[in-house]
Amino acid sequence: MVATVLSVANATKRFGGLVAVNNLSFEVNSDEVMGIIGPNGSGKTTMMNLISGALRLNEGSISLDGRFIHTFSANQINQRGIARTFQLVRVLPGLTVVENCMAGMVFGRKRIWGEQARYEAGKRIARVGLSGKEAVPVDSLTYIDQKRLELARALAASPKLLLLDEWLAGLNPTELQEGINLIRSLREEGITIILVEHVMDAIRSLCDRCIVMAAGTKIAEGAPDAVLADPEVVKVYIGEDV
Repeated sequence: MVATVLSVANATKRFGGLVAVNNLSFEVNSDEVMGIIGPNGSGKTTMMNLISGALRLNEGSISLDGRFIHTFSANQINQRGIARTFQLVRVLPGLTVVENCMAGMVFGRKRIWGEQARYEAGKRIARVGLSGKEAVPVDSLTYIDQKRLELARALAASPKLLLLDEWLAGLNPTELQEGINLIRSLREEGITIILVEHVMDAIRSLCDRCIVMAAGTKIAEGAPDAVLADPEVVKVYIGEDV
């Protein structure tokens, strides 16, 4: 029997008169990569913010391993096993690479401190390709390396569910393939992943299923190839009937 890790039921989020997420429901199963795709402004990042606790629902519910989490704060949700990266990279300024990564352990699911945290952070840093940069101030990192660091910090929280919000954006072809391989390996290690992405090659090669959002509403759900061939999805992306 496949275990459901995350369940979103009738999720609705309003900003004044704007309905950013409209009565959205879906489930994510254990060890699955679920994609959330759609044009800009469709509500994808808002949905990630709702899952991670950065925003609160107006209606509906979100549960992790069968327990409601939608009333919890972001740090409480992180401690229960959900970690994320952001569409716009967010590193902790004034700290080194290893100190940023250690912060993920201090506030994550297993709450590791001190030298043990530093040791474990080093393993996550190596995992994302930043070996040798542990003492580097984050302000001096390239954009791509800041993205790698943000992923390492999310992994440092020992997540059951990892939310990746356009983590592959801005990578060159070589880096993109490395990123796809890295995400695939994380899934093989037992981390369930929700992937918001515009890179369709990544969606096709990584995702077991995906949902398509448009104007806050789910318009399709299923295997990537089938979903991307759906006439309504094609219409949303290219703006004409097919």
